[in-house]
Amino acid sequence: MKKILVIIALLLSTGVFAQQSNKKPIHIKILETSDVHGCVFPQDLVYQRIRKGSLAQVQSFVNEQRADKNQSVVFLDNGDILQGTPFVYYYNYVDTIANHELAQIMNYMKYDAGTVGNHDIEPGHAVYDRFRKEIDFPWMAANAVDNKTGKPYFKPYTIIYRSGVKIAVLGMITPSIPNWLPPSIWSGIHFEGMVKAAKYWVQYIKEHEHPDLMIGLFHSGTNKNYGFDVPGQPVEDASRLVAREVPGFDVVLAGHDHKEDNEIVKNVDGKEVLVLDPAAHAENVAVASITLYPNGNGGFKKEIKGTLVSMKNYKPNEAFMNRFMPDFVQVKKFVDRRIGTFDKGMNAESALFGPSAFVDFIHKVQLDQSHADVSIASPLSLRANIEKGPIYVRDLFKLYRYENYLYTMKMSGQEIKDALEYSAGLWFNTMKNKDSNVLLFNTDKDGKLILSKNGRPILKNAYYNFNSAAGIHYTIDLRKEPGNRVHIISTSDGKPFDLKKDYTVAINSYQGNGGGGTLTLGAKIPKNELSKRIVRTSHKDIRFLVMQWIEQHKDITPEPLNYWKLIPSDWTKPASEKDRVLLFGK
Repeated sequence: MKKILVIIALLLSTGVFAQQSNKKPIHIKILETSDVHGCVFPQDLVYQRIRKGSLAQVQSFVNEQRADKNQSVVFLDNGDILQGTPFVYYYNYVDTIANHELAQIMNYMKYDAGTVGNHDIEPGHAVYDRFRKEIDFPWMAANAVDNKTGKPYFKPYTIIYRSGVKIAVLGMITPSIPNWLPPSIWSGIHFEGMVKAAKYWVQYIKEHEHPDLMIGLFHSGTNKNYGFDVPGQPVEDASRLVAREVPGFDVVLAGHDHKEDNEIVKNVDGKEVLVLDPAAHAENVAVASITLYPNGNGGFKKEIKGTLVSMKNYKPNEAFMNRFMPDFVQVKKFVDRRIGTFDKGMNAESALFGPSAFVDFIHKVQLDQSHADVSIASPLSLRANIEKGPIYVRDLFKLYRYENYLYTMKMSGQEIKDALEYSAGLWFNTMKNKDSNVLLFNTDKDGKLILSKNGRPILKNAYYNFNSAAGIHYTIDLRKEPGNRVHIISTSDGKPFDLKKDYTVAINSYQGNGGGGTLTLGAKIPKNELSKRIVRTSHKDIRFLVMQWIEQHKDITPEPLNYWKLIPSDWTKPASEKDRVLLFGK
């Protein structure tokens, strides 16, 4: 009897029985950041302006929530944090000796757990393996499986205790990484479909952990129109799908698609699951407010509500800014380094309507660095503007947003033509007369333009798949239907272009691995054949190659190469100008 009394006393002192015997409700808040993309400080070092959101502002919000003693807080990140700004680029690739400063920042903020995103894999093993060792919290991806062991390469889940409540957090990553990134970057890992992985791990967690709350932290979106789901491959944006198809989750926290979401999904058992997505760039924090009422039988009745809290009204935390200001200054010195001079300016919006200095500058570098016959490239921004005069490192983050590598691949003339046909089909409208739109916009069932919140039309497809080519002369006839528009006249030196001949093609690693469907859907190259087509891969990312090229050439005149044009010009030129005003308001 004495032993029993001692055990009960110990359990009461540790709070295990306390919550069950106490009928007071327990309040827990789950806070989520996602797709922060390196937005640590409120100052944007590329565009030299103030951001709408930053981790410095998130720190103020989190401190406010933690100060409320009537609730317990769990703080989570949902991936894609290691890419997107000069700050993370600097610690990924430039200063690789010191501790990764983003790891120190997240430790300072006391994150409880995080999930790995596809852009966290993108810097390669050297970066994400190092980062994982330096953070003080579990970094998860249950469906990223180690080929050698058959077990998750990253931690699959974690258990967090708050106010006597046992919370399981299962992390997963979008499984579409092989569609975008070179195999060397994720060597030794394969990616399982999220529904399959979730079914296994939910059952495992239930049997081995018996949690009171089950949270899904998935770097995967809810917006099916965001990416390209490859037929026969696991779904890219599967968070809503998992919430519906895999019973057991109380909350699913999504990310990846940069789309705000706050909805209730009913799963196959008829139970409600809260799905939240804060979008991107630390502009919002997703908040799941959970109230648990002990039922006296060891369980809880749960009330769960979701909201997205904007960071625009939160000031940067002063202690945070003081602590990390030396790192900000160091990176500012890096981006402010002058590397050359442009005697003409260039802007990205011109790339939508024909040959442009903006994209053709990328073509020049790709052809020069690869010695390929043909270059394929697209605009990675629509509103970037690089002015005449000194060029600094920061300007390269406008010109080339992502850390893609440069591939040189073998493609037949027919495959090159088919890839351009595919791109033109995503990009351009079929013109019935001179008053038709040149660009392909989203329309309703009656053919009327669907407008965004700012009253502008919306492109039907992603502009970063709008490819043009250099090294060949060709036309795109917009009077013709998609698939029959591109006429390749010759190579750039005037030689006949042979559809049956093999050519070398410079293309970025995203598209070279099948991203956007350019090579798989357009050129109709089987996915498993793409790696066999690679002749060479750059050792540095394309942005670095551009930086190197500018430093070598110093004084540069950016001009369109004019390798291609839209026809008939008496239709397309005036229509392009109307579309430009429609889309950009000028």
